Amino acid sequence: MANFSKPTGPQFSVDVYQNEFLPEGGRDVNAIVTVTATGGGTAGPFRSAAGSAAVVLMLDCSGSMDYPATKMRGAREATAAAIDTLRDGTSFAVVAGTHVAKEVYPGNGRLAVADARTRAEAKDALRGLSAGGGTAIGTWLRLAERLLSSADAAIRHGILLTDGRNEHESPAELRAALDACAGRFTCDARGVGTDWEVEEVRGIARALLGTADIVADPAGLAADFTAMMEHAMGKEVADVALRLWTPVGVEIGFVKQVAPTVEDLTGRRTEAGPRAGDYPTGSWGDESRDYHVSVRVPQAAVGQEMLAARVSLIVPDPAGGAPTTLSQGLVRAVWTDDMVMSTSINPQVAHYTGQAELADAIQEGLDARKSGDYDGATAKLGRAVQLAAASGNADTAKLLSKVVDVVDAATGTVRLKAKVAEADEMTLETRSTKTVRVKK
Repeated sequence: MANFSKPTGPQFSVDVYQNEFLPEGGRDVNAIVTVTATGGGTAGPFRSAAGSAAVVLMLDCSGSMDYPATKMRGAREATAAAIDTLRDGTSFAVVAGTHVAKEVYPGNGRLAVADARTRAEAKDALRGLSAGGGTAIGTWLRLAERLLSSADAAIRHGILLTDGRNEHESPAELRAALDACAGRFTCDARGVGTDWEVEEVRGIARALLGTADIVADPAGLAADFTAMMEHAMGKEVADVALRLWTPVGVEIGFVKQVAPTVEDLTGRRTEAGPRAGDYPTGSWGDESRDYHVSVRVPQAAVGQEMLAARVSLIVPDPAGGAPTTLSQGLVRAVWTDDMVMSTSINPQVAHYTGQAELADAIQEGLDARKSGDYDGATAKLGRAVQLAAASGNADTAKLLSKVVDVVDAATGTVRLKAKVAEADEMTLETRSTKTVRVKK
């Protein structure tokens, strides 16, 4: 493990967990890379100074938010709670989203600076919001991007709430908006009630490196918005990327975030010089995340060893110079004729391979259930129950128990429930990618 952070900023470390030993002819190398950021404090060259953050809250005000009326009321209260959580000096704005996007506060293409006066004014402006119109989420995101791009802030973040499907623009228009916003700001997305599309909301969060979740009961919005804003206020370093360098002849299989959620980053690579590519990770506060890196090396004889990959954590220079390397780790390959050494599976690699399979099994099981393939659904959701039990993922196991009756968790023997609440099914689907770390 190497640590390149300077003492004036938060400290980043990279730890690599793998079994580097391969049998003769073996080619596949897997490693779990744990990235940890700790000790944020005084401002440094790659840290946002106190107050150097900008947030836009996007609130669904379409007609369906009035059915029931508790949704609109809960959304206003939640947004007010989030505004109260803003740190002094944070730039912010509130956007009302329907088939168009409108600035609620402060208006005129500006951002306000959080203090007691502007918080009070913003909350007063919320009282005038009412529901009416359609839903075109891409327009909300594009307005948020314009507002955030005007801020001289290291951390740019959005919080988006919707209660319905994106019916007033095409999927291509939403995708174009997400492409335009990707890398410009991060965004947490929430669906309230049960009339929205899980993949739509999760797709927004995935594209903008944020979180996605369901708030089935509007009464829970204020607590969720407060927690989201507290998390956003804790971010200190923006635009961090995982840089993967590989020697000649090494092929990249995949790069995935595997904790706290499963997110495949393989297709998001941007080239960063000869045999190097960057994978975006977004903004960081005091936190730790795990990544699964899989590469294929050339065949080699017993006794040989090589560097299979170098993993670096980098952050760009705002002035356009060379990026700063925050920390670095090495992935190795060593060929041996010791069968015990070469066939041993690293515990972290095994654990997260199972967690990724768990997420896939849930999604495939729910898709099968929706299509009427009940045998397929039973098999997939049974496998999910087995994986959740084996890995100690108690939260996911609890969500699964609302969709299936568990006969034997250890063997994955289950029966589909005859009746499942829509909120329970959507919660399982939305949270299917959440993982637990390796049990110590």
